Amino acid sequence: MVLNKRMAQVLLTGALAFSGTAALAAESVNFVSWGGTTQDAQKDAWATPFSKASGITVVQDGPTDYGKLKAMVESGNVQWDVVDVEADFALRAASEGLLEPIDFNTVKRERIDPRFVDDHGVGSFYFSFVLGYNNAKLGKHAPQDWAALFDTQAYPGKRALYKWPSPGVLELALLADGVPADKLYPLDLDRAFKKLDTIKKDIVWWGGGAQSQQLLASGEATLGQFWNGRIYALQQDGAPVAVSWKQNLVMADFLVVPKGSKNKDAAMKFIANASGAKGQADFSNLTAYAPVNLDSVQRLDSTLASNLPTAYGKDQITLDFAYWAKNGPAIATRWNEWLVK
Repeated sequence: MVLNKRMAQVLLTGALAFSGTAALAAESVNFVSWGGTTQDAQKDAWATPFSKASGITVVQDGPTDYGKLKAMVESGNVQWDVVDVEADFALRAASEGLLEPIDFNTVKRERIDPRFVDDHGVGSFYFSFVLGYNNAKLGKHAPQDWAALFDTQAYPGKRALYKWPSPGVLELALLADGVPADKLYPLDLDRAFKKLDTIKKDIVWWGGGAQSQQLLASGEATLGQFWNGRIYALQQDGAPVAVSWKQNLVMADFLVVPKGSKNKDAAMKFIANASGAKGQADFSNLTAYAPVNLDSVQRLDSTLASNLPTAYGKDQITLDFAYWAKNGPAIATRWNEWLVK
């Protein structure tokens, strides 16, 4: 009888140990981003090294979808753990109770550029919206600034613009219409939409980075508004594209954790790694997006200098994503109504 009890204890202890090992092995993070070359770089710079170091599996998903994130949280069926979102959405989602607070015992907040960190989000990277164009279509007649988008005589062809109601399109329309950079906010919506009306039939809309690249590289759009890193990736692949940095519009992505994440602790560890000095530098070296970590600059490839937003600060405009976090829903209503007119 005693022997049987001892055997039972041994078996139970072994079962518990196996269960703990299995649970550890099964620990994972579902990471959601925008797809294409950016997510490929996030996988190479963050996910793969993180998995090797921690034993935590990183499952790739995407593209980022704000409606889907909100629906998951509201239904209590959250399948995502870390999501790459735009900064204005991060601030707004936090105010709506859709996000977990960041664990700053795990994530080193003091080493993040203060422009790109909040109680519920940590910068993924920052970037510029730039004017990109297809050399094969436009030849030597290179566009200089956002006004070129609205000059269909000098620059024929379709214009590729970001289709979501978020910072960028309205600002570039106002700049093209002569509004000084320091007078952009609050946005003159009537003026911005009136300007966009002049080229509405010539616009092709993109919703993700991979789609934007395809539009420009194929020549379906001859010029447009693009994330700077996407143009850099096309150039590295030999596509006939070029860029103008004049009036480049600075924006950031944040990493957030949806409220109710099933793997919150692992998610915080992933964010700590991704926002660390090495993770940020490795990602920047692959993409030409700028790092949010203050200790990453010394780790950057010197040959990237002319492809980073940090090299074009003189003629740079930082978009006001706090303004958008507050006013975005009202602007979105008008934006969506305008799109279907």
